[in-house]
Amino acid sequence: MSKSKRVYRQSYLIAVLLLTVGFGSYSFAQKSQAVKVELGSRTAKEGFKNETEIAGKFNNWQRDEDAKIWLVAMNFRLAEIENVSVTKPHGEKADVQVRIKTKSGEFTEGISIKLVSNQTGFNQIDKRWLATYAKMWKMPVDVVDGLKFFLGETKPGKPSRKPQRMFLNELDVETQKKIVDFFSVNKGIIVSDIFEGDGPFAAKWFLATLMDTVKPRWVIRSSSFAAHYFSAGNVSITRGGNLRIGRITMQRKGGDGGRETAKMLQFKINPALLFDAK
Repeated sequence: MSKSKRVYRQSYLIAVLLLTVGFGSYSFAQKSQAVKVELGSRTAKEGFKNETEIAGKFNNWQRDEDAKIWLVAMNFRLAEIENVSVTKPHGEKADVQVRIKTKSGEFTEGISIKLVSNQTGFNQIDKRWLATYAKMWKMPVDVVDGLKFFLGETKPGKPSRKPQRMFLNELDVETQKKIVDFFSVNKGIIVSDIFEGDGPFAAKWFLATLMDTVKPRWVIRSSSFAAHYFSAGNVSITRGGNLRIGRITMQRKGGDGGRETAKMLQFKINPALLFDAK
Protein backbone atom coordinates (compact mmCIF):
# COMPACT_ATOMS: atom_id res chain seq x y z
CA MET A 1 0.00 0.00 0.00
CA SER A 2 1.36 3.41 -0.96
CA LYS A 3 2.10 6.03 1.66
CA SER A 4 -0.68 8.30 0.37
CA LYS A 5 -3.24 5.47 0.62
CA ARG A 6 -2.09 4.63 4.16
CA VAL A 7 -2.47 8.27 5.22
CA TYR A 8 -5.91 8.43 3.59
CA ARG A 9 -7.01 5.21 5.30
CA GLN A 10 -5.76 6.38 8.71
CA SER A 11 -7.54 9.72 8.28
CA TYR A 12 -10.72 7.90 7.28
CA LEU A 13 -10.60 5.61 10.33
CA ILE A 14 -9.96 8.55 12.66
CA ALA A 15 -12.91 10.42 11.15
CA VAL A 16 -15.19 7.41 11.62
CA LEU A 17 -14.00 7.01 15.21
CA LEU A 18 -14.63 10.67 16.01
CA LEU A 19 -18.10 10.52 14.49
CA THR A 20 -18.89 7.38 16.45
CA VAL A 21 -17.72 8.96 19.71
CA GLY A 22 -19.62 12.11 18.87
CA PHE A 23 -22.86 10.29 18.18
CA GLY A 24 -22.31 8.21 21.30
CA SER A 25 -21.90 11.35 23.40
CA TYR A 26 -24.97 12.87 21.79
CA SER A 27 -26.96 9.71 22.47
CA PHE A 28 -25.76 9.66 26.08
CA ALA A 29 -26.74 13.31 26.50
CA GLN A 30 -30.18 12.56 25.09
CA LYS A 31 -30.62 9.59 27.44
CA SER A 32 -29.38 11.64 30.40
CA GLN A 33 -31.87 14.40 29.63
CA ALA A 34 -34.67 11.86 29.22
CA VAL A 35 -33.83 10.38 32.63
CA LYS A 36 -34.00 13.85 34.22
CA VAL A 37 -37.35 14.56 32.59
CA GLU A 38 -38.73 11.20 33.74
CA LEU A 39 -37.43 11.80 37.29
CA GLY A 40 -39.06 15.22 37.38
CA SER A 41 -42.36 13.80 36.15
CA ARG A 42 -42.26 10.95 38.67
CA THR A 43 -41.42 13.37 41.51
CA ALA A 44 -44.37 15.60 40.56
CA LYS A 45 -46.73 12.60 40.47
CA GLU A 46 -45.52 11.36 43.85
CA GLY A 47 -45.95 14.83 45.32
CA PHE A 48 -49.51 15.05 44.00
CA LYS A 49 -50.26 11.59 45.36
CA ASN A 50 -48.89 12.64 48.76
CA GLU A 51 -51.09 15.75 48.80
CA THR A 52 -54.15 13.63 47.97
CA GLU A 53 -53.30 11.17 50.76
CA ILE A 54 -52.93 13.97 53.30
CA ALA A 55 -56.23 15.52 52.18
CA GLY A 56 -57.89 12.13 52.71
CA LYS A 57 -56.41 11.82 56.19
CA PHE A 58 -57.83 15.21 57.19
CA ASN A 59 -61.22 14.27 55.78
CA ASN A 60 -61.07 11.09 57.86
CA TRP A 61 -59.77 12.92 60.94
CA GLN A 62 -62.04 11.18 63.44
CA ARG A 63 -60.38 7.81 62.72
CA ASP A 64 -56.94 8.94 61.51
CA GLU A 65 -54.37 9.36 64.30
CA ASP A 66 -51.98 11.41 62.14
CA ALA A 67 -54.71 13.91 61.25
CA LYS A 68 -55.56 14.28 64.94
CA ILE A 69 -51.93 15.08 65.72
CA TRP A 70 -51.84 17.67 62.92
CA LEU A 71 -55.04 19.36 64.09
CA VAL A 72 -53.72 19.61 67.65
CA ALA A 73 -50.45 21.04 66.32
CA MET A 74 -52.57 23.63 64.47
CA ASN A 75 -53.96 24.71 67.85
CA PHE A 76 -57.38 23.03 67.63
CA ARG A 77 -58.96 21.08 70.47
CA LEU A 78 -60.32 17.79 69.13
CA ALA A 79 -63.31 17.89 71.44
CA GLU A 80 -64.32 21.25 69.92
CA ILE A 81 -64.20 20.10 66.28
CA GLU A 82 -67.50 19.34 64.56
CA ASN A 83 -66.40 18.89 60.96
CA VAL A 84 -63.29 18.96 58.75
CA SER A 85 -63.28 19.26 54.95
CA VAL A 86 -60.44 19.73 52.49
CA THR A 87 -60.04 21.33 49.05
CA LYS A 88 -56.99 21.41 46.79
CA PRO A 89 -56.38 24.79 45.13
CA HIS A 90 -54.48 24.69 41.84
CA GLY A 91 -51.23 26.59 41.45
CA GLU A 92 -51.41 28.30 44.83
CA LYS A 93 -49.00 28.49 47.75
CA ALA A 94 -51.35 26.34 49.83
CA ASP A 95 -51.45 22.80 48.43
CA VAL A 96 -54.52 22.02 50.50
CA GLN A 97 -57.02 24.19 52.35
CA VAL A 98 -58.50 22.65 55.46
CA ARG A 99 -61.84 24.01 56.65
CA ILE A 100 -62.43 23.27 60.31
CA LYS A 101 -65.84 23.84 61.87
CA THR A 102 -65.74 24.10 65.64
CA LYS A 103 -68.23 24.99 68.34
CA SER A 104 -66.82 28.52 68.36
CA GLY A 105 -66.71 29.13 64.61
CA GLU A 106 -65.26 28.09 61.24
CA PHE A 107 -61.60 28.41 60.23
CA THR A 108 -59.72 27.90 56.96
CA GLU A 109 -56.09 26.83 57.20
CA GLY A 110 -53.82 26.72 54.14
CA ILE A 111 -51.06 24.09 54.21
CA SER A 112 -47.98 23.85 52.00
CA ILE A 113 -46.96 20.18 51.60
CA LYS A 114 -43.50 18.97 50.61
CA LEU A 115 -42.41 15.40 49.97
CA VAL A 116 -38.83 14.19 50.32
CA SER A 117 -37.56 10.63 49.87
CA ASN A 118 -34.42 10.74 52.04
CA GLN A 119 -32.64 12.76 54.69
CA THR A 120 -30.57 14.69 52.16
CA GLY A 121 -33.25 15.30 49.54
CA PHE A 122 -34.29 18.68 48.19
CA ASN A 123 -37.63 20.16 47.26
CA GLN A 124 -38.61 23.29 45.38
CA ILE A 125 -40.58 25.75 47.49
CA ASP A 126 -41.06 28.52 44.93
CA LYS A 127 -40.40 29.05 41.22
CA ARG A 128 -41.24 32.04 39.05
CA TRP A 129 -39.94 34.18 36.23
CA LEU A 130 -37.34 36.76 37.21
CA ALA A 131 -39.62 39.58 36.02
CA THR A 132 -42.28 38.45 38.52
CA TYR A 133 -39.84 38.43 41.44
CA ALA A 134 -38.37 41.76 40.32
CA LYS A 135 -41.82 43.35 40.49
CA MET A 136 -42.75 41.64 43.77
CA TRP A 137 -39.59 42.68 45.57
CA LYS A 138 -38.81 45.95 43.74
CA MET A 139 -35.39 44.75 42.61
CA PRO A 140 -32.94 47.45 41.49
CA VAL A 141 -32.10 47.38 37.77
CA ASP A 142 -28.46 46.35 38.34
CA VAL A 143 -29.58 43.35 40.45
CA VAL A 144 -32.06 42.31 37.76
CA ASP A 145 -29.39 42.68 35.06
CA GLY A 146 -26.98 40.49 37.03
CA LEU A 147 -29.62 37.80 37.54
CA LYS A 148 -30.44 37.84 33.83
CA PHE A 149 -26.87 36.66 33.17
CA PHE A 150 -27.29 34.05 35.93
CA LEU A 151 -30.47 32.67 34.36
CA GLY A 152 -29.36 32.89 30.76
CA GLU A 153 -31.90 35.55 29.80
CA THR A 154 -28.85 37.57 28.76
CA LYS A 155 -26.01 35.67 27.09
CA PRO A 156 -22.54 35.91 28.68
CA GLY A 157 -20.32 38.64 27.33
CA LYS A 158 -17.18 36.84 28.51
CA PRO A 159 -16.04 33.23 28.97
CA SER A 160 -18.08 31.24 31.50
CA ARG A 161 -18.45 27.62 32.61
CA LYS A 162 -21.54 27.29 30.45
CA PRO A 163 -21.91 29.13 27.14
CA GLN A 164 -25.62 29.90 27.64
CA ARG A 165 -25.36 31.54 31.09
CA MET A 166 -23.12 32.74 33.91
CA PHE A 167 -22.88 31.67 37.52
CA LEU A 168 -23.05 34.30 40.25
CA ASN A 169 -19.38 33.93 41.12
CA GLU A 170 -18.51 34.67 37.48
CA LEU A 171 -20.15 38.10 37.62
CA ASP A 172 -18.03 41.14 38.43
CA VAL A 173 -17.38 41.66 42.14
CA GLU A 174 -19.53 44.78 42.35
CA THR A 175 -22.58 43.02 40.88
CA GLN A 176 -22.07 40.04 43.20
CA LYS A 177 -22.09 42.41 46.19
CA LYS A 178 -25.24 44.19 45.01
CA ILE A 179 -27.08 40.87 44.67
CA VAL A 180 -25.97 39.63 48.10
CA ASP A 181 -26.82 42.99 49.70
CA PHE A 182 -30.28 43.07 48.13
CA PHE A 183 -31.23 39.60 49.38
CA SER A 184 -29.71 40.32 52.80
CA VAL A 185 -31.67 43.56 53.30
CA ASN A 186 -34.93 42.09 51.96
CA LYS A 187 -34.58 38.59 53.40
CA GLY A 188 -37.64 38.86 55.63
CA ILE A 189 -40.17 39.69 52.92
CA ILE A 190 -38.52 37.30 50.44
CA VAL A 191 -38.70 34.22 52.66
CA SER A 192 -42.22 35.13 53.77
CA ASP A 193 -43.34 35.23 50.14
CA ILE A 194 -41.71 31.95 49.14
CA PHE A 195 -42.94 30.03 52.20
CA GLU A 196 -46.29 31.62 53.02
CA GLY A 197 -47.47 33.76 50.13
CA ASP A 198 -50.46 36.05 50.66
CA GLY A 199 -54.11 36.36 49.82
CA PRO A 200 -56.87 33.79 50.35
CA PHE A 201 -54.63 30.85 49.41
CA ALA A 202 -51.66 31.71 51.61
CA ALA A 203 -50.05 28.79 53.44
CA LYS A 204 -50.23 29.27 57.19
CA TRP A 205 -48.74 25.81 57.78
CA PHE A 206 -45.86 23.78 56.36
CA LEU A 207 -46.15 19.97 56.36
CA ALA A 208 -43.18 17.81 55.37
CA THR A 209 -43.42 14.13 54.44
CA LEU A 210 -40.31 11.95 54.72
CA MET A 211 -40.46 8.64 52.82
CA ASP A 212 -37.12 7.13 53.83
CA THR A 213 -38.73 4.13 55.55
CA VAL A 214 -41.62 1.77 54.79
CA LYS A 215 -43.98 3.98 56.77
CA PRO A 216 -43.90 7.72 55.98
CA ARG A 217 -43.16 10.25 58.69
CA TRP A 218 -44.74 13.69 58.93
CA VAL A 219 -43.98 16.95 60.68
CA ILE A 220 -46.11 20.09 60.64
CA ARG A 221 -44.96 23.55 61.69
CA SER A 222 -46.25 27.05 61.11
CA SER A 223 -44.99 28.55 57.85
CA SER A 224 -43.54 31.47 59.80
CA PHE A 225 -41.48 29.01 61.88
CA ALA A 226 -40.31 27.19 58.73
CA ALA A 227 -39.42 30.47 57.03
CA HIS A 228 -37.41 31.62 60.06
CA TYR A 229 -35.66 28.26 60.47
CA PHE A 230 -34.62 27.80 56.85
CA SER A 231 -33.56 31.43 56.34
CA ALA A 232 -31.48 31.65 59.53
CA GLY A 233 -27.91 32.52 58.61
CA ASN A 234 -26.04 34.69 56.17
CA VAL A 235 -26.72 35.37 52.51
CA SER A 236 -23.76 34.29 50.41
CA ILE A 237 -22.68 33.03 47.01
CA THR A 238 -21.72 29.35 47.03
CA ARG A 239 -18.64 27.83 45.45
CA GLY A 240 -20.95 26.41 42.79
CA GLY A 241 -22.12 29.92 41.91
CA ASN A 242 -25.64 29.85 43.36
CA LEU A 243 -27.06 31.95 46.20
CA ARG A 244 -27.55 30.69 49.75
CA ILE A 245 -30.01 32.32 52.12
CA GLY A 246 -29.37 30.46 55.34
CA ARG A 247 -30.53 26.92 54.49
CA ILE A 248 -32.27 27.99 51.27
CA THR A 249 -30.63 27.64 47.85
CA MET A 250 -31.55 30.01 45.03
CA GLN A 251 -30.65 28.68 41.59
CA ARG A 252 -31.57 28.56 37.93
CA LYS A 253 -34.27 25.96 37.36
CA GLY A 254 -32.53 24.23 34.43
CA GLY A 255 -33.73 21.00 32.85
CA ASP A 256 -37.02 21.08 30.89
CA GLY A 257 -35.25 19.86 27.76
CA GLY A 258 -33.71 23.28 27.26
CA ARG A 259 -37.08 25.05 26.97
CA GLU A 260 -37.49 28.66 28.07
CA THR A 261 -38.86 27.51 31.44
CA ALA A 262 -35.33 26.30 32.28
CA LYS A 263 -34.50 30.01 32.78
CA MET A 264 -36.89 30.42 35.68
CA LEU A 265 -35.57 31.23 39.16
CA GLN A 266 -36.24 28.71 41.90
CA PHE A 267 -35.73 28.34 45.64
CA LYS A 268 -35.01 24.92 47.17
CA ILE A 269 -34.74 23.46 50.66
CA ASN A 270 -34.28 20.09 52.32
CA PRO A 271 -37.64 19.60 54.10
CA ALA A 272 -36.21 16.69 56.13
CA LEU A 273 -34.30 19.21 58.25
CA LEU A 274 -37.59 20.33 59.76
CA PHE A 275 -37.87 17.07 61.71
CA ASP A 276 -35.01 18.15 63.98
CA ALA A 277 -35.63 21.90 63.89
CA LYS A 278 -35.75 23.63 67.27
